[in-house]
Amino acid sequence: MRNEDELMNYAIQQEAVCRKNDSISDKLFEEYGVNRGLRDMNGKGVLTGLTTISKIVSFKDANGVKTPCDGQLWYRGYNVQNLVKHIGDNGYGFEKIAYLLLFGEMPNEDELGTFCKIMAQSRTLPTNFTRDVIMKAATKDIMNSMTRSILTLGSYDNQLNSPEVVTNSLRQCIELISIFPMLAVYAYHAYNHYENDDSMYIHRPEPGLSAAENLLMMLRPDKHYSKLEAKVLDVALILHMEHGGGNNSTFTTRVVTSSGSDTYSSIAAAMSSLKGPKHGGANIKVMEMMENIHSNIRDVRDKEEIEAYLAKILAGEAFDHKGLIYGMGHAVYSLSDPRERVFKSYVEKLAVAKGKEDDMFLYNSIEELAPKLIAGKRKIFKGVSPNVDFYSGFVYEMLGIPRELYTAIFAIARIVGWSAHRMEELIGMNKIIRPAYMSVMEEKE
Repeated sequence: MRNEDELMNYAIQQEAVCRKNDSISDKLFEEYGVNRGLRDMNGKGVLTGLTTISKIVSFKDANGVKTPCDGQLWYRGYNVQNLVKHIGDNGYGFEKIAYLLLFGEMPNEDELGTFCKIMAQSRTLPTNFTRDVIMKAATKDIMNSMTRSILTLGSYDNQLNSPEVVTNSLRQCIELISIFPMLAVYAYHAYNHYENDDSMYIHRPEPGLSAAENLLMMLRPDKHYSKLEAKVLDVALILHMEHGGGNNSTFTTRVVTSSGSDTYSSIAAAMSSLKGPKHGGANIKVMEMMENIHSNIRDVRDKEEIEAYLAKILAGEAFDHKGLIYGMGHAVYSLSDPRERVFKSYVEKLAVAKGKEDDMFLYNSIEELAPKLIAGKRKIFKGVSPNVDFYSGFVYEMLGIPRELYTAIFAIARIVGWSAHRMEELIGMNKIIRPAYMSVMEEKE
């Protein structure tokens, strides 16, 4: 510990040196026409590639003028709102849309049945893997535990770097999609046992259950869940499954894939990106904010009181003093997030079933009031609307999913998109991604 303390003290002392020499002013970015974070002043990403996997629409061109529009999200040519609407209640929505994203075609009944069977057979871990890998060094950081497991799984793969790169990568992606719920839930149970001194449950997946059903079954001590609970989680997974090639974790997948690295390394890199609070932790901040609002207002049905407290949050006088109303706004969408539009009806059904109508009223009130407050407070270049993570944390809470698993649930869904983009990068690009950085270094004698 003494060496660690000395190293930390040294790092504290040297931080100022790093800040002095690593800071780059906004003026230089403006002078050379370089966009910070590959985004322009309106938040639009710089084009870095082409994809057939998904499409995001937030503006429409009318006579050469771009105007904000209700957001749209398309998977392989299908509008996500229609996909969710027409899935029905067969319980395998996640599997059906995973097939669509991976293979680019909607499966027929036989193809879906075969795919579900393959996924069920793939829900298995190497002998003693749970004991030797997941239970060792149990941690509250479930994303770190999962990432360690993913990389370790590569050591168990006898065809880690098969010359049949595309076929082998597809096999590995399907296996990882299948076992991600196990890696997440088992990691949580290990943490809950070793760190919280609670009971540990390791339920094996059941072949006849969907991904959403298995997740709830493995998580709960009694294995019980309702049809509505499984349906709402299934929809949540579909809506978080894919969101274009430009989001941070998907772009990470493509960058690492383009170098020729293996599937496990590519997906582990994406996990490391997603766990960042600027990317995958939005719903946790929403939940923390909602708890703060609850504790500072007397009546959750008093809109005037709600509005007054939201104004204090926006002014930086309440909650975390950062002046942000979390869950409002999105880097891409303007008038609306289509995922939130689809999700909300399922959230409302679950809230009624769980007796959470007052909470739902509070969420609805914030959805109504926050955009007006934000628009009045700040100069904005596009509309402000709730995003999908405004409600996702509320849903997970109603489902009894521990907060430590929130970002992991995101990963369980998003690995499908990562896998689809890995396959497209391998097949359609075949060129290493190597962007350029302009040096503004001061030359010294």
